[in-house]
Amino acid sequence: MTPLTAQLVSPAVQQASETEVKEEVPLGAKVYETVGTVVLAQPRKSHGKVSLVNNNGRSHPAIPKVVYSVIHAVPGRMRLRIPKLRDNSAYMQRLQTLLEVDPLVTSVRIKPAAASLVVTYKTSQVSDAKMRLRLSCLIMTANDANVVLLEQKKSLKAKENAEAGNWPGLQLSAVATGLAVLGGPLGFSVPPIMVAGTIALATLPVFQRAIVGLLMQRKLTIDVLDLLAIVITTVQGQFLTPALMLSLIEIGENIRDRTARSSKMQTLDLLNSLGQFVWVERDGQKVQISIKEVRSGDTVIVYPGEQVPVDGSILRGKALLDEQKLTGESVPVLKTQGQPVFASTLVREGSIYILAERVGNDTRAGQSIKLMEEAPVHDTRMENCAIKIAEKAVLPTLLLGAGVFAITRNAARAASVLTLDFATGIRVSVPTTVLAALTYAARHGILIRSGRALEQLAEVDTIVFDKTGTLTKGEVAVIGVDSFNPDVANDRVLAIAAAAEQRLTHPVAEAVIRYAEAQQTVIPSRSKWNYKLGLGVEAEIYGEPVYVGSERFLRQQGVNMEALNDSNRVNSVIYVASNGQLLGRIRYSDVLRPETRKVINHLLTVEGVEVHMLTGDNQRTAKAVAAELGIAPANTHAEAFPEQKAAVVRGLHEQGKTVAFVGDGINDSPALAYADVSVSFAHGSEIARETADVVLMENDLHGILEAIALARNAKKLIRQNTSIVAIPNIAAMAIAVLFGLNPLGATVVNNGSTIVAGVNGLRPILKNSPQKALPSAR
Repeated sequence: MTPLTAQLVSPAVQQASETEVKEEVPLGAKVYETVGTVVLAQPRKSHGKVSLVNNNGRSHPAIPKVVYSVIHAVPGRMRLRIPKLRDNSAYMQRLQTLLEVDPLVTSVRIKPAAASLVVTYKTSQVSDAKMRLRLSCLIMTANDANVVLLEQKKSLKAKENAEAGNWPGLQLSAVATGLAVLGGPLGFSVPPIMVAGTIALATLPVFQRAIVGLLMQRKLTIDVLDLLAIVITTVQGQFLTPALMLSLIEIGENIRDRTARSSKMQTLDLLNSLGQFVWVERDGQKVQISIKEVRSGDTVIVYPGEQVPVDGSILRGKALLDEQKLTGESVPVLKTQGQPVFASTLVREGSIYILAERVGNDTRAGQSIKLMEEAPVHDTRMENCAIKIAEKAVLPTLLLGAGVFAITRNAARAASVLTLDFATGIRVSVPTTVLAALTYAARHGILIRSGRALEQLAEVDTIVFDKTGTLTKGEVAVIGVDSFNPDVANDRVLAIAAAAEQRLTHPVAEAVIRYAEAQQTVIPSRSKWNYKLGLGVEAEIYGEPVYVGSERFLRQQGVNMEALNDSNRVNSVIYVASNGQLLGRIRYSDVLRPETRKVINHLLTVEGVEVHMLTGDNQRTAKAVAAELGIAPANTHAEAFPEQKAAVVRGLHEQGKTVAFVGDGINDSPALAYADVSVSFAHGSEIARETADVVLMENDLHGILEAIALARNAKKLIRQNTSIVAIPNIAAMAIAVLFGLNPLGATVVNNGSTIVAGVNGLRPILKNSPQKALPSAR
């Protein structure tokens, strides 16, 4: 059609009005404006004008309109003028974020002073006209102040990180150490005031923590001992001792902060994991609107390849829905008029009109997220245990130093006692061990988010697995072919089925083709074919009619099904018939991962871990899988929805068990959040990945065994490091009290043990594998 140019302007009037056309729209089409959305509709009259129609008083809360115009456009690139960009930086940031996360947009350039926006996009995936409509939706949607929650949280987190790292304590302590070495052992002329001033500046964080401990926490902390030792040795002119001490303290603090998980769990908004736009039917017209504007009572339209954005019931149409991420069911389900559908499920085939009943966080997926957010937040770190031990020694050490000074009147001997506290060594060596373990894990495809997760992994005695997509591959696979006719071989049944199913996108059809190719089966060609959604496919092969599909489908085609009886019926199967005669069947299933049996057996027999399995499947399927893996029937939980999965995990936790949960779907996120330590896969749902404490990047269950072995090895190293630090310092302290010890000697003992412990803590990344042996199948 001949393009007609129109200007799309959001007027401040509520009456329908007409305006001249300047943006390219198909000739005779109308542009409807519905709560900040521009939509092409079929024309009522063919003339060179378009009508801007409001939403006829619908009860949807309106997003304020944004005036804009298209200045220049060529395929793949568009320049627009948006006056609001000049004076509203928040709007500009929201718009830029929306554009940057849009999969069709390749680049964004905004010049606020010129109110200019330049966008380039993928012409291979979207037409110019559709992209203009999409940009219009984004321009309007950005005017909603609540639209970009995740980006705002990232900015807030970045701001908090920046605030935490403003004071250059590590740099100052390094400079102080360098100056002390130059002015001391190396004999260079360095003004003492310069060294002392640098030490004083580097000591400020220690001073602040000591004051907070005394005034706010009402207790003597490690920082009090450190501060006293630094002050005494600095006043005495022994600059190397406090400078080294400060460097080690700052190193420990920096490493510990990097290994700690944030105590503020980021809120995950369901609407950010779905698409930004939704098709709805309003006043007889198909309208694309922002997902934020969908309300209960809307008629939502979902096409193949799109996610269902709401919970509701099908008004008309039918579709094959993949509900695996929500319910755990691995095989897509055919749903027709009157049946319920749920947000976050995927339409594989067909299209449906849905009456929206629950939207946003009121949907089943949204409630799963809400349940996850209400889970208890753990704020412990592995190193806290060791630090608490060290803190208990603060007061005795302080009293001992005071006693030594009272008896000997020798400040140096008292400073030696204070210097020999083993808190500094523990504060450095423990987080070093944790960071080394996390680094080793990351290098081997295991992302452990915090020291707390590492700590809990070392203590795990119960692991709960979700079945679908975790113990299984999460995809359909053929497990057998059976012929019901002695004159027809199994290979012939497979070849006929593969010929009929070729080029179909149904998961079972794809599984049949994969299996036939793996068996090197010669697949004949088909001439005519007709696929019937949810039933099967009719084809003509070698001039004969062939039917492949469900028992119901074959009976409808008049196929003789007498060969079937109750003893040979199975749930997951398709039948193959030719010339009205049943030839055989193809059995399929969501097959186990190749490593699942070995991993479960290792956990049960070697690690002594109690293993549970959760699944949304029926009891018979669940028990069959559990029996194959050696999981006890009492530990098998079938037909489990998200809230039930969370309840199972909570119940085990209340029994005093340390529970790890392994899952990868939206329906697993509540259980992941309630577990002591949660594990997911990199390919799992976004919510599951964000909730998990451990993410297996290589999509291999052996990663769980590696993670547990690594965590237990790290715990062992921490105990070793505590001994390495404590024993020399206690021995040196006895010498300092009884016979006297030079503060520099005390520093050498203290820092030497710290260095040894620190190097010992780095063993996970200095070796090729954790100390604990892993299964050879890895």
